[in-house]
Order: sequence, then structure tokens, then C-alpha cells
Amino acid sequence: MICIGILIAVPGQPVDVGSQTKAKPKVERDQPIHIVSDRLDAYSEKRMVVFSGNAVATQGGRTIRSDVLTLYYKEEKKSAAPPSTGEAGGPGDVERVEAKGHVTISEGDRIVTGDNAVYEQDAQKITMTGNAVMREGANIIRGDKILVFLDENRGVVEGTQSGRVKATIYPGDQKEKKR
Repeated sequence: MICIGILIAVPGQPVDVGSQTKAKPKVERDQPIHIVSDRLDAYSEKRMVVFSGNAVATQGGRTIRSDVLTLYYKEEKKSAAPPSTGEAGGPGDVERVEAKGHVTISEGDRIVTGDNAVYEQDAQKITMTGNAVMREGANIIRGDKILVFLDENRGVVEGTQSGRVKATIYPGDQKEKKR
């Protein structure tokens, strides 16, 4: 998920939050996605499933929590394979996941929160918007939009013309984690 805090690009000044995070294992795309919620609505023709009410999705060590979680599936390719058993397909079938309302994405001590998030499976990218905040340990970065590039192990925080990116970083905190 959020192998963030790695490289934060502030307009004009990139900030390296810590290089030891590169050694942390990535969540594999082929791991199953487990989802629990109060309600599930499936729309076969639209190729989407809506989980609402305290939705929690987990894949490996990554967890997404939100009020509503919508999974969009890729269009089925015509093949000689037998039809699905009615269960949601594996993570390879997922095109994107949209989370709305009180969104929290966490992996280890990294947490990104906001109002809305979109996870794009093929691009391995998460976009968090609306009161976006990224935390790793005591470090906190706030912006209008947070982009997390999972395969590249980096994140970008963007501000707006009326609101700039704000960061509080504790350099000594990284040395303490190594011990």
C-alpha cells in the first residue's frame, strides 16, 4: 500500500523522509483482498460491488477503512474458461477501488487519511484527496492531494494555490527506529 514517506515532492523541493523504508516488503498484487462491511450491493452489469458501513479491506499488511468501498472489475475477456462461481474475482480482476468517507489506509506505522481515495490496480497508485494527511511515526505531512506510487516506493504531496503543503519531520526519529 503505502510505502510512502519515501520521497515527498513539495513544489520546488523534494524531501527524503527516510531511505530504510525501501527494505520493507511490498504487498504482492496476487494476494487475496479480504473485505468486511455492514452491507454489500453487487451490480453485475456495471461490474462493481459496493461495500457500505464500516468497510474494511485487507491485502497482506495493507488495510483500507472507509464508510463506503466500491470495487470496479475489469471487463471480462471472452475465453473458454468456465464462468465465475459468483464470488468476486481475485485481485487481478480488480480495476480500481474507490473509498469514500473517513478513509484510512495503513501499512505498518504508515497511515494516510482523507475524505476520498482511489486505488488503481494496474498503475499501482493510490490517490487520497480531501483533508489528506500522511503519518509515519511522529512525522506528519498535510496537503490537498497525496499520490502514492506503490511500485516506485514513493509518494507525492500536492498543495493548492490557497493552501501549501505542511510537514513536520523529526530527523532523529529515523535513527531511533534503526535500533
